[in-house]
Parts: sequence; structure tokens; C-alpha cells
Amino acid sequence: MAGRSSAVGLLVAAASLALTTLLLYPLGEVAPPVSLGVLYLLAVLLVSSVWGLALGVATGVAAAAAFNFFHIPPTGRFSIAEGENWVALLVFLIAAIVASSLAERARARATEAEDRRREADLAAELARLLLGAPEPQAALAPAAKRIADALRIDSAAVLLERVEGDDRHAAVPLDNIGTLIVPVTAEDVARERVAPALGTLLRSALEREALTREVVETNALRRSDEIKTAVLRSVSHDLRSPLTGIVAAAEALSSPALEPEDRTELAAGIVLESRRLSRLVDQLLDLSRLQGGAAEPREDWCSLEEVIRAAVEDTGTPERVKLAIASDLPLVRADATQLRRALGNLIDNALRYGDGLPVSVRARLSGGRILLRVVDQGPGIPLTEQERIFAPFYRGPGAAGHGSGLGLAIVRGLLEANGGRVRVESLPGQGTSFVVELPLPAAVEAPA
Repeated sequence: MAGRSSAVGLLVAAASLALTTLLLYPLGEVAPPVSLGVLYLLAVLLVSSVWGLALGVATGVAAAAAFNFFHIPPTGRFSIAEGENWVALLVFLIAAIVASSLAERARARATEAEDRRREADLAAELARLLLGAPEPQAALAPAAKRIADALRIDSAAVLLERVEGDDRHAAVPLDNIGTLIVPVTAEDVARERVAPALGTLLRSALEREALTREVVETNALRRSDEIKTAVLRSVSHDLRSPLTGIVAAAEALSSPALEPEDRTELAAGIVLESRRLSRLVDQLLDLSRLQGGAAEPREDWCSLEEVIRAAVEDTGTPERVKLAIASDLPLVRADATQLRRALGNLIDNALRYGDGLPVSVRARLSGGRILLRVVDQGPGIPLTEQERIFAPFYRGPGAAGHGSGLGLAIVRGLLEANGGRVRVESLPGQGTSFVVELPLPAAVEAPA
């Protein structure tokens, strides 16, 4: 490539000198030939700026010879008759050499500036790759390819370990944390212009990864502590309350002076508190399975109407629930037990916060899906609380003593496990509507 460039430079030099020589003939009619020699400097500057100082000086000497032979009397031979022409030729030769030097220096500075620009572009690209990747290890291959492109070499490799080079490959250390592998011919450039920035960026990327991992672990531990605290609070209050009632009622039943009516009432209280305790334990188990990924649904074809009616019966007060179920509901493919438990929690929640008023449950087809609403006539839920109520153990303002804070979290988890969604629509003082969306089976189309 260098030889071919030099050959091209020689051709350009010869052509430009010949063209200038021919151009001086008509110009000699309007100006003295000695003063026109400066035109040869254009050819010298052109060759020097592109092919370097050596070829530029050679072009200047050739230009001086051509100027002497063709335009300084006596022409047609290399001799000078008058002293002033010797001075003109010497000045021209000196000017040609100075012009070549200046052009070479300008070319070198331009080349250096281009190299610095490429280095800056490479550093910016490496920063984007290494600092933008979640894991630095995944960015090493793209970074190595970018380095190979910038250095115009066949290949390069970036390793997060110290290795030794061989006869064909040089191992350039990177800030004592890795190695850049390049061909031996590119070792000096890689060591001086790539390794310092690459080592700094690689260390920063590894430190950022370590800090990110530490933050994630810290957040996970904090979240774990919050859940653990919430569980302990729930156990200490929600489990203790029914247990206290059961123990007190059982002790009272042993009294021989107890009237039959009182005995019946205490027995009913024991049954009620036992069911409450059992429901809380079931909720804790459900939440544990959902968070552990062990609540995989057992899908089968089931009737949503039957599931809804069974969930209403589970509340123990079906007379307070009004049903409006469309007759054209298709069978759904889902885990009937999980759907029953999710809908039961929703209905139970509506009954608990509905100020003793009836709760309505409506189900119909809408827009290629099954839409189910559980509507109460309670005080409503503020907009700021409408997403937080689905968090485990969260109890809204004024909810003390109304539940464990697990029901809605379990509802969302079970519905999402079966391909559904749940959201809340509510305005303070205007009741609450929980909207459940279930997908239609692939073989079933909603009616027009």
C-alpha cells in the first residue's frame, strides 16, 4: 500500500510539474519568466501535504531543474547566464524546501488530530458499551470488535484476567484487572492509546456492577425484613386474637354453672374463631406459594357461574350478595379452585367494607373477554390507595381490625396465575368496584 501510494505521488508530481511548465509559456508573454517560478510551489505543496516531506523536497528540486531548463536563459540546458537568475533559482529552491516542510508539518498535525478524534470516539464508544451493559462480561466481545475496527487489525480480545502473549499476539495489561490481546504489530499503539482508557473504564464498570449488586442485595434484605416484620405483626395480632377467643370460650365451657344457652353461644364462638383462624392460615399458605412460584394452576374446563356461586356460599352470608350473571358465559380454562378462592376473597372484602349493605356480583362478555365486577356500597378508596391495597400485609387508613391485609394480594396473584387481571374503580363516598378480566378460550369467540 505504501509503495503504491509513493508511485501515485511520483506520477502526480511529474504531471503537476509538466502542467506548470507548459502553463508558464503563455504566461511568459505578460510577465518575466523569473517571477513566474512561484507557480511551481503549488505542485510542491500538493505533493508535500499528501505524500510527505521527502517526496515534496524531491518535487521542489525537480521543479528547480525544470524551471532552469525550460524558462531561465539560456533555455534548453542546465546553465544560467546572469547572476540574478542564480539568486532567483536559489530562492525558489529554498522556498520549495520550506514549503515542503510546512506542508509536512501541517499534514502531521492533521493526522495527529484525526488520531486523537478516533481515540476520543473509541473511548466514548467503549464507555457506552462497558458502562451501559448490566454485566461488563457481556460487553467485552463488542468492545474488542470496536477496538479492532479502530486500530484496523483483524481481531482483538478483552479478558478479565492476566494472560501471556505469544509469537503472534501481544498481551497488554489493563490496570491489573484484565488483558487486551492484539497482534504484535499493533502492540505499541494499543499500549499507548487504548490500554489506559480501556483499563479505567473496565475498572469503573466492575465497580459499578459490584455496587449495583450490593444495592440489590440490600434492597432484597430490607424487603425481606419488612415482610418478616409484617408477618410477625400479623401472627402476633391476627392469630392471637382468635386463639384468645377460643381458649377463653373453652375454659368457660368447663364451668358446671353454665346455662345451656350460654354453652351454645360459646360453642358457636369457638367455631367462628376457628374458621377465622383457618382462613388466615390458608391465606398465609396461599401467599407463600405465590411468592415462591409454587401456585401453578391446574387448568381444566370449568363453569364460571358455578365458581362464582360457590365463592358466594363460602362467605357464609350469601343472602347479602346479589348476582347478575349473563346466560351466554362460555366455559373457561382455568384452575377452578384458585378462581373460587380469588373471587371469594374479593366478595368477602366487599362484604367487610360495604357498611352492611348488599354487594352485587356481575359477570358478562365484553370486547372479547369475560368481565366480572364485585361492587360494594362502602366509603370508597382514595386514588392514592388504589394500587397499594394489593400489596401484601397492607391495610388502608381506618382498616385496623378488619383483616390481615393478605386477601387482595392473593386475589391478584391467583388471577394473574390464571391469565386474568384485577383493578379497582372507586371514588370516596361512592362505593368500590373491583373489576376482574378473564381471557376467552382460543376456540371461543365473543358474540357480536
